[in-house]
Amino acid sequence: MPKSGRNSTYPRCSNFPSQLSGTFAMALAMLSAVREYGLTIVSATSLMDAPFKCGLEQLGASVILVEDAIRTGNQEGRLSELQRVLYNNPSAFWPKQYDNPDNPAAYSRLAEAMVEKVGRVDCVVACVGSGGSLTGVIRYLRSLFPEVRAVAVDTNNSVLFGHRAGPRLLRGLGNSILPKNLDHTIIDDVHWVGAMQAFAATRELYRRRAMFVGPASGAAALVGDWYARLHPHETVVAIMPDTGYRYQSTVYSDDWLKSQLGWPPSVKTEPIELLEVAPAGEDDWTYLNWSRRALSRQQASPPS
Repeated sequence: MPKSGRNSTYPRCSNFPSQLSGTFAMALAMLSAVREYGLTIVSATSLMDAPFKCGLEQLGASVILVEDAIRTGNQEGRLSELQRVLYNNPSAFWPKQYDNPDNPAAYSRLAEAMVEKVGRVDCVVACVGSGGSLTGVIRYLRSLFPEVRAVAVDTNNSVLFGHRAGPRLLRGLGNSILPKNLDHTIIDDVHWVGAMQAFAATRELYRRRAMFVGPASGAAALVGDWYARLHPHETVVAIMPDTGYRYQSTVYSDDWLKSQLGWPPSVKTEPIELLEVAPAGEDDWTYLNWSRRALSRQQASPPS
């Protein structure tokens, strides 16, 4: 419960549970610390390392990790645990990051900042997880620039654009459930970036540009750079959603990278174009002209 005193004007909330793992989890923990909310974060063992968990707990959050030995994200297990938390805390509020329309709506501010900074935007490249950032930015920008292209960056074994759910080494994008916030009908192209290509791009950004970012940002930069080289007269904006601090013991560790099957990769400078959705490996980078179509029922529920 919020305590009396300087924060007494804030809404009262006995608990603020959420099923998430990264930037949004930290943002909620910071907000809850300032406003003295109770906060419960439900995540998976494959998604949250010990230092990040410790950082959330030091801000006062309660962190519950469900087991995820096969590294799919265990969305079903996380949602089941979240329902248990909600049942035990009837007054709690769950923000429903994947299905809350306020998620994409909030990104209109980011779109405004893009326009203020660069003027006309011809293409936006963004990683997709909840679907909020790319959906929200494109909806706003198309009210100004109807022809702006939306390029989605996904990863292999993510169900967002028709892959079967499976183990994902690359984090910060992808999903094993379909969020309502993702509007497939705004997407022009989809890229599936394997973990090794994203890790290599991330390390290159740091070495060449001194940009200390996470691997989702590396994947977005990889795709954005390729698109910009093909369209040198267009203004291309890549949304880079994560920083490198959570990845100092993994992506920024030479020893950890050397322990990963497939490292070092054969670095690719362009993707393989597909004619239909197809599986790929961690060393691959593929793309498909999505053409602003809906996700078919067959694609959304691929056979096991």
